[in-house]
Amino acid sequence: MFNLIDELEKYTPFDQLEAEHVKKTLNFLKNNTNCFDRSNKSGHVTAGGLVCDGKGNILLNHHKTSGMWFQFGGHSDGEADSLNVAKREIMEEAGITNLELKSNKIFDVAVQKIKYNYSKNEPEHLHYDINFLFFVKTHDFKISNESKEIKWVTIDEAKKLVSPTDDAIQRMIAKYEIICTNYQQDDKKTL
Repeated sequence: MFNLIDELEKYTPFDQLEAEHVKKTLNFLKNNTNCFDRSNKSGHVTAGGLVCDGKGNILLNHHKTSGMWFQFGGHSDGEADSLNVAKREIMEEAGITNLELKSNKIFDVAVQKIKYNYSKNEPEHLHYDINFLFFVKTHDFKISNESKEIKWVTIDEAKKLVSPTDDAIQRMIAKYEIICTNYQQDDKKTL
């Protein structure tokens, strides 16, 4: 089973901001008993993944509620295995079941402040986002009722679609770009 604390303690952050988010997430996990459940009103662990084709393209979700473009993901709903949550969310939101993990390791960690939700009467809280990198062989997907739109875009298109202030998804795009560049330099390797 995927153990989030163990994985975070082994994780190497990409930059200083992500290092701070890893530290905050570990602190949250070690000092709360209901980290994976929405009943924790101060925050909870969420999980998702960047879905890519290994050729420089990313499948992005235009989220209905937020109106923003980002990776697929959502609430853990009591599930402590963040990898399972990420797979479930991608299946629910994009109908994709044939996912290949780039590795069993975490791809990105971010702490996001969620504003007070008047319609749900939810207080402001934090999402401790755990993300993975997934590859697919086809560009097939199904749009869910949680999305305005889902579409495949190039890395450059993704950088423009995603809010420049969304550090987490911009960082994930940058990481994926590095992976693609490294593999293009050695055409014998495959993603």
